[in-house]
Amino acid sequence: MTSPSARPLWQGRALALVGIVLVAFSLRSAVASLSPVIDHVAADFPVSPVIVGLIGAAPPVCFAIFGLLTPLFERRFGLERMAVAAITLMALGMLLRGFAVDSISLLAATAVVFAGVGSGNVLLPPLVKKYFPDRLGIVMTIYSTTLAVSTFLPPLVAVPVADSLGWRVSLGMWGIVAGIALVPWVALLLKNGSRAGESVKTELLVPDPTDGVDDMQDAVAASTGPISTTPANRRHFARLWRLPLAWALAIVFGTSSTMAYVSFAWMPTMLVDIGGVTPATAGFLLSLFALIGLPCSLLVPILVVRFQATRPLFFVAVGGGLVGLAGLLFAPTAALPLWVSIFGLTAIMFPLSLVLLSIRARTPESAVALSGFVQSIGYAIAATFPLLVGLLHETTAGWQIPLLVIAGVLIVAIPAGIVAGRRRTVEDEWEHRHGRW
Repeated sequence: MTSPSARPLWQGRALALVGIVLVAFSLRSAVASLSPVIDHVAADFPVSPVIVGLIGAAPPVCFAIFGLLTPLFERRFGLERMAVAAITLMALGMLLRGFAVDSISLLAATAVVFAGVGSGNVLLPPLVKKYFPDRLGIVMTIYSTTLAVSTFLPPLVAVPVADSLGWRVSLGMWGIVAGIALVPWVALLLKNGSRAGESVKTELLVPDPTDGVDDMQDAVAASTGPISTTPANRRHFARLWRLPLAWALAIVFGTSSTMAYVSFAWMPTMLVDIGGVTPATAGFLLSLFALIGLPCSLLVPILVVRFQATRPLFFVAVGGGLVGLAGLLFAPTAALPLWVSIFGLTAIMFPLSLVLLSIRARTPESAVALSGFVQSIGYAIAATFPLLVGLLHETTAGWQIPLLVIAGVLIVAIPAGIVAGRRRTVEDEWEHRHGRW
């Protein structure tokens, strides 16, 4: 995945590298910075469980909508201009959250944040491919590691900052960080002039995990999922609706997203209620949950690409999730950090899903169609559960039923994990069932 003529990482593209790192940091800090301080916010104005559920549902909804719209705008305005627009939305939304006067304005500001995040998710991989075609492996490793760090850092500092300076500063400061990310991209626009507005034709990166050339680089590349701004072939996309493998991948991706967004929306509140911990400790535990994703994002692609360990990894994720939930249900005060850590193993499913998007398709066109299908269905699944958990919590005045529902999601996903573990592509499955692809 790295060209023999690779030039030094910083040579002529330092601004792009700094910009990629800063944007990657803002993508996840936007998700992880609100729920730890929701109790502080509720001290100033009421925030109902329904609003918290809607805030938790905002990321997958915005990711699905703006994931479809961003490539259309990118062709007209170019990658860099769209990056500036996405970062501006993130920074503005995070600053506005700090000025919220009621739950509706908080929800509206959060929607602005995730409109930017949804666009940024789509734009960053093609930006990496444009500026670092000879260094894809190392830059995508930097990118994915930054995402992991920015997931566990905000919950760690959110409550201490809110305690000392107020929740408005705790929320708004991440907007300043996102604003700093504007600097390198605006500088690139000014430097490149009209060239920055040109649409970049990127090719899909679909590594061959059996070529034996560089399995480590293949694994890193596969862990990012398909890198493309090319629209999916409609014929291929339509066929995916008839394939159990495509649905299985969508369910695995949806289960992964459900565990993440339910946790970021509700875990701090839940841990305060059932574990008897302080909001600061709950924020630390959410950070611990997020931290589990860092080694997962680094190890899972290698284990899948080199050892075909899809099913074992899936069952470790589901088993860990069920054990963690059982601990939270039956012994929450006995070993709360242990249960949170074990439940954090569900993070395995996210890099696993991204790898499978690359290796369960033969061609670039099929992989783009598969990625669009899986993420559309997966985010639709994930969007329902933060709100459902909030409604169940409000209705039952407890956490037992919501925890059982989350456990039910993991159990229902087991057949999908088994199907997704089959070593065949969507083309293979279509040809087996219907003839020529």
